[in-house]
Amino acid sequence: MKQFRTFLIAVALTVGATAFTNAQSKVAHIASQELVETMPAFKDAMAQLEKLQKTYDTEIRDMMTEAQKTMQRYESEAPTKTEEENQKRAAELQSTQQRIREHGQNAQQDLQKKELDLLKPVYEKARVAIQKVARAQGFDYVLDSTNGSGVIMADGTDLMPAVKKELGI
Repeated sequence: MKQFRTFLIAVALTVGATAFTNAQSKVAHIASQELVETMPAFKDAMAQLEKLQKTYDTEIRDMMTEAQKTMQRYESEAPTKTEEENQKRAAELQSTQQRIREHGQNAQQDLQKKELDLLKPVYEKARVAIQKVARAQGFDYVLDSTNGSGVIMADGTDLMPAVKKELGI
């Protein structure tokens, strides 16, 4: 009877250990930001954003140059103008400065919207590729090992090479 009880305990421990081993999830990691930055679509999007940024910078710089020229002209003509005209000109310059500020703010908002529009499909493509590779290799969870993302140790399987292969990079 004692041997049977020992045998049952041994079987229970073996079944428990097997169940515990099977219950453990497979976890992998990938530096998602590094992956995205290597994708050609990301590089194209960044080039478009840089070009748009330069266009806006040029526009604002031109507007500021024109406003400075007008201000210098008004200042040189001020002694020959009436007080009423000088006040109108000062108001005009303030209005111009306000338009320049608004244009700069609108440009910044436009750049942010354009960045979101251009990069959303890139991040989505990376996410889909990561999921496809992780599922194909039997992983239950994939952690983002990008610096600052919260993963302290990443000694597990790195999916970067397989995902890059999936994306054709």
